Amino acid sequence: MELSRRDFRVMIYYDYKKGLNPQECFQLLTTTFGDTACLRATVFNWFAEFKRGRESFEDEAKLGRPPTAVTQENVQAIKKVIRENRQPTYAELEQELGIGSAALQTIIHGRLSLHKRCSRSVPHKLNDEQKERRVDWCKFMIDKFDPGKKKNVYDILTSNETWLYNYDPETQRQSTVWCFENEPTPTKCRRTRST
Repeated sequence: MELSRRDFRVMIYYDYKKGLNPQECFQLLTTTFGDTACLRATVFNWFAEFKRGRESFEDEAKLGRPPTAVTQENVQAIKKVIRENRQPTYAELEQELGIGSAALQTIIHGRLSLHKRCSRSVPHKLNDEQKERRVDWCKFMIDKFDPGKKKNVYDILTSNETWLYNYDPETQRQSTVWCFENEPTPTKCRRTRST
């Protein structure tokens, strides 16, 4: 059976009422309970408390400002902001919501399990219409060359589309976004500088 801190306080109070001094009380507790007994400083502190007239064995309420920034409302507000804009900085979130940086980190990493991920580069993205046109073209070519029976199919030259841009609008660091725990990594089109 494991004794709680309250149980030890009751035993200390009993020894105090019997007229023992703190050292004798500590020796009795250590001979009876060994390593599981409370510390010597604890015994002396509680003897002093009982001399001052304390009659409660419970912990007193701690003074200080209660944590008010990590609330469910703030968690939901940060979640909403990040769903609307995936690239806010800590400074922007602190300014918008009026929350300190420590509470903000607790909410982002502890409560929401958000991580910053860099967008994965892909050659280019096709919309549904472009994908359908490519599939239709491939089917047309297969039908035209009699499903591989004609040798002219080997004369077809294929090439990759090249998109030319004057500048790369976003660096890798700039493309990092906040992602929730089970979300896939976002993608962005790879753009090369034009010569």
